[in-house]
Amino acid sequence: MRHRKAGRKLGRKSEHRLALLRNLSTSLFGKERISTTLMKAKELRSFAEKLITLAKKDTLHAKRQVLRHIRDKEVAMKLFDTLAARFSQRPGGYMRILRIGARRGDGAEMAIVELIGSEPVFEKKKKGKKGKKEKKEELKKTEGKEAKEAKVEEKKEKKEKKEKKEKKIKGEGEEKKEQKAEKKKSKEKK
Repeated sequence: MRHRKAGRKLGRKSEHRLALLRNLSTSLFGKERISTTLMKAKELRSFAEKLITLAKKDTLHAKRQVLRHIRDKEVAMKLFDTLAARFSQRPGGYMRILRIGARRGDGAEMAIVELIGSEPVFEKKKKGKKGKKEKKEELKKTEGKEAKEAKVEEKKEKKEKKEKKEKKIKGEGEEKKEQKAEKKKSKEKK
């Protein structure tokens, strides 16, 4: 029985396990979102949240304790400057673990670990052509004269296109009539 034995071994010796958690937390603080196995993610949560709590204290002793685990100076500065400020009012629960299914090679359960507040924002795209209201709104956004000039140019382009089409249609019709007339004349002469 494993009474009073907290934490997962992750199939590693203690030095290797500590190095793994240090590397994962450095990557997490640097990128704010990483993908790893579910068991590593669950073990990382407690390790990294303790580092964030230390960073919130912002004392020299806390900095030295964090730098013991986070060897990258830029990532450590980011932890103390931006991330600690982001979580200053939050008493805990600084990250979220999202399951993403099994890994293809060995079937290990995979997960995404991300810091709260670093979620990507996606805009909805509308399908199809823009309606009249949307075009008017875009024109209103562009300022006064520019909008009027753009509107006038659009109308001119539309008129020119219509005229070209009409000329082509008339031109084709007249050519066909002339060809038919020539054929009739040649038949009559024979």
